[in-house]
Amino acid sequence: MTVVQVPQWRGSGAPTAERLREGARLLASMVPADERVLVEVEDDLVSTAARVREAIAQVDGGLLVDGGLLVVAGGDCGVELEPVAAARRRHGERLVVVWFDAHGDLNTPESSPSGAFHGMVLRALTGEGPPGLVATPAVDPGRVVLAGARDLDPAEAAFVKSAGVRHVRPAETALTQSPDVRHVRPAEAAFGGRAGDAGALVNAIAAAGGPGEPVVYVHIDLDVLEPEIFASVGTPSPGGLRPDQLLALVTAVAERFGVVGLGITEYEPSRAEDQELLEPLVAGLVEVCARSGRGTGG
Repeated sequence: MTVVQVPQWRGSGAPTAERLREGARLLASMVPADERVLVEVEDDLVSTAARVREAIAQVDGGLLVDGGLLVVAGGDCGVELEPVAAARRRHGERLVVVWFDAHGDLNTPESSPSGAFHGMVLRALTGEGPPGLVATPAVDPGRVVLAGARDLDPAEAAFVKSAGVRHVRPAETALTQSPDVRHVRPAEAAFGGRAGDAGALVNAIAAAGGPGEPVVYVHIDLDVLEPEIFASVGTPSPGGLRPDQLLALVTAVAERFGVVGLGITEYEPSRAEDQELLEPLVAGLVEVCARSGRGTGG
């Protein structure tokens, strides 16, 4: 297992974005990796993306040839551009991108209210974005699954509908249940406790896959979590998942498909209780994805 730490914060529009540098360091430290790569970031996002691309090429050409898991520790969501693009090049149309995020990240420079790249990166992965920050080759929008997104700008919602992006929405958040990540319920109980919702996510991935068995890149923006439980993010949005729900959903995905990459982003450390919650959550996410990803290379 290899963790690539990318303490990029310039792509975020949050006023507290500089905290992402420390967040990336802490996230990387939670991953029990065999190899660790630190990418030195630049003020210019295109230059940082080039450095991430070089780092991923070295890792993908050596350490991951036997199906080891690549974990990306961000930084803002923009750090995912090159890791996902590399997975797309390696796995072709089998790749499905599962995007756990409160937001769509599907704006273009023209539609973005903030102008922040972290709100454009998924659109850039589908082929539209700022110069120098567009994936090659692009991911077919029909092979993208939004999970937990509940705060879409009008242009993003229109793109989801017109481009065929699959969107599995969370149910009403049940905050009366324990937020303790150590009490993980079965996968079928995720998304508000309604049986079948984890199945809906798995079915969406199966339907999104190209020829052959789908493989999955799992992206997690920590603002997918309910901010009343986990507040250390720059762009909180109510109605999110509990940590046990998130882990249960990723477990359901990993038990059905090979996971070829995992990105965890947007941690802005601000509360000790969030750090205490995050450590077992990250450990659980990495464990299930690493177990799933064995043998999926090629």
